[in-house]
Amino acid sequence: MDIKQWYLEYRIHKNRPGLLGDIASTLGMLEVNILTINGVEGQTRGLLLETDDDEKIGLIDKMLRNVDSITVTALRPPRLVDLLAVRHGRYIVRDSDDKKTFRFTRDELGLLVDFLGELMKREGHQVIGLRGMPRVGKTESIIAGSVYAMKRWTFVSSTLLRQTVRSQLSDDEMHPQNVFIIDGIVSTIRSNDKHHHLLQDIMKMPSTIVIEHPDVFVKETEYSYDDLDIIIELRNNPDELIVYDTFTTMYTDDV
Repeated sequence: MDIKQWYLEYRIHKNRPGLLGDIASTLGMLEVNILTINGVEGQTRGLLLETDDDEKIGLIDKMLRNVDSITVTALRPPRLVDLLAVRHGRYIVRDSDDKKTFRFTRDELGLLVDFLGELMKREGHQVIGLRGMPRVGKTESIIAGSVYAMKRWTFVSSTLLRQTVRSQLSDDEMHPQNVFIIDGIVSTIRSNDKHHHLLQDIMKMPSTIVIEHPDVFVKETEYSYDDLDIIIELRNNPDELIVYDTFTTMYTDDV
């Protein structure tokens, strides 16, 4: 059988001495390899496992559910959020109503970069919307994520140096393996027909496209929220409001 990875997560009710050792010994006797162990969100522990026998996973599930000290909260093939939770020791906050929206704060930039980088490694067409107030770290995170994924990034519109609105890209820049970065405000406020046609071509490409200020982009173009595969929100603190009327005026003049 093929070797598969599994994510085991359990909540600790009574952290008695030797608890982790007992669980690790049980996995070891079943010849299930432990790749990574980390505490996740306080009294929760996550383990990344590896085995070539799915039946052993079912047996582990039955055994651990009879241990009074813990409650198994997950035993499944690992999702991206599981891998990052084990790596960083914290879960990515996900919107309870809109499951494709993920929330980060500025002190979680390392986690955000890893999340973006893993997304950018994926092949094919995907559109990521990135919300956030000015100078919170949006563009820097996108570039760092591209470096993590070992992909070249191409600015289609940006305010990183000066307000940039591209009307055409070179053949190297139009490579489908590139990450295309669009500023949703610049592309709509300073757009012209050539830029709009370029946007249409890029939005059809089998590539990763990251749109900063996606709400303005959706409002001012023919695209909708259905065209966004994932939405990321980045804040200075969890209570910060992301409002556009307080800073869109700065885009009407050169930065």
